[in-house]
Amino acid sequence: MRTAATTYDYVIVGAGSAGCVLAARLSEDEDARVLLLEAGGEPPPESTIPAAWPMLLAGETSWPDATVVQPALGVSVPWPHGRAVGGSSAINAMLHLRGHRSGYDAWPAAGAKGWAFDDLLPYFRRTESAPHRDAALRGTSGPLTVSPALTPSPLAVSVLEAAQQAGYARADDVSGGLEEGFGFPDLAIVDGRRLSAADAYLTPARQRPNLRVVTGALVHRVLVRGGRCVGVEYSVGSELVTVACEREVVLSAGAVGTPQVLLRSGIGPASQLSGLGIDPVADLPGVGKNLHDHATVGVTYATPEPVPDSINHSELVGLVRSQPEVAVPNLQIFLISVPMNAPSLPLPECGYSIGVGLMTPHSRGTLRLSSANPSSAPLIDPGYLRDRRDRDALEEGLRITRSIGRSPAMAAWHGEEVLPGPGISDASLGDHLRVGVTTYFHYVGSCRIGTDELAVVDTELRVQGVTGLRAADASVIPAAPTANTQATVLAIAERAAALVKDQRA
Repeated sequence: MRTAATTYDYVIVGAGSAGCVLAARLSEDEDARVLLLEAGGEPPPESTIPAAWPMLLAGETSWPDATVVQPALGVSVPWPHGRAVGGSSAINAMLHLRGHRSGYDAWPAAGAKGWAFDDLLPYFRRTESAPHRDAALRGTSGPLTVSPALTPSPLAVSVLEAAQQAGYARADDVSGGLEEGFGFPDLAIVDGRRLSAADAYLTPARQRPNLRVVTGALVHRVLVRGGRCVGVEYSVGSELVTVACEREVVLSAGAVGTPQVLLRSGIGPASQLSGLGIDPVADLPGVGKNLHDHATVGVTYATPEPVPDSINHSELVGLVRSQPEVAVPNLQIFLISVPMNAPSLPLPECGYSIGVGLMTPHSRGTLRLSSANPSSAPLIDPGYLRDRRDRDALEEGLRITRSIGRSPAMAAWHGEEVLPGPGISDASLGDHLRVGVTTYFHYVGSCRIGTDELAVVDTELRVQGVTGLRAADASVIPAAPTANTQATVLAIAERAAALVKDQRA
């Protein structure tokens, strides 16, 4: 059954972190008719409980995607990401981090002129209210209220002391963009409850009569006529719906969803599309390329009893260099107050993990369609550890993590290392990488900003070769920031909303 077209000024595809920002900002114009489409539904009540996030990763609020078998690992890696209003901000661990400015300052060199740290800083500040931080660097009146845990867990305090004993500095604000070392990060938790992008941005805007939110809406494709995007086709159940768009369609379905929509629309590598029976509309060979993630691996300790409760299970992070001569901080060390590691590895009943994430991966991969059917899962290949430099850095990260776990401050926790395990020496930690590496859920880069032939969007986030169409989410990031990606995505969306408004002015 096909429903007749309805016309909007703006259609936003995906109600994740970026989509919530865009819908809220674009609907501030009372004369603009805004449609927000989301494949999932409303998040369940348990999503408001901060410590519930490990369970949400495998629930109905998450896409059940997985990579193809990774040659360096010999296994497929689960790739969950948010499928609900709020997207991954409704299921993640609520860490609000920017990382070091060097991560962003590398973007202009990759073709993203005007997207360095200082260029993004006003938009970072626009997203947040961080009353305990330096107002010159941090926001004071943004929708998202963030702060460190009011009372850090005793385990987090001990790990911070252990890191200092191992020779690492204490950082006052690991989101200021300048500091390295260990500290207590800001969390998107207010009054003991998760504050998702939907809570902060979308919920206050949903009362506006010019904003319509449709859930359960699986977008099939965008519609292009004469080189211009003129609408969107989506389904809700068995009903196929076409809506027209007079100004702009903005794709904000993430590093997995956005390239899928482009490819199904005929926007991507022409030869690949023709092979799937999709008529090419714009030959953009970079769609789906440059896909990457922060690979992670960890050291897990068993304890005789459960460690004390933690509001977020993750309240301490460190930004460090794998070697002193490395030009930029390239590793993030983080505490998880419950046992976590690669899905294939056994875990103790009680314990905790200290993980290491590779913040500056050199390996790159691809996302391709498995078929033209919108319900088909994509072929995801992040190319984990394809580059030898990534393996070397993570191996050194495990040695750093072990040195922290062996510091005197950790003696009180009576932790017995179960992964990698006492049988694996520091010299042979490379063996553990083949079984211990998994995702950090920070998927980026599949529709990157740039000016070369493999760039998908220009520096104003406009899709190359198609007018009236932009992408604004983690897919446009040229290289992953040295932090969890949530704060970066919010800043990109704020800037995208400003660019769209400037286009109309």
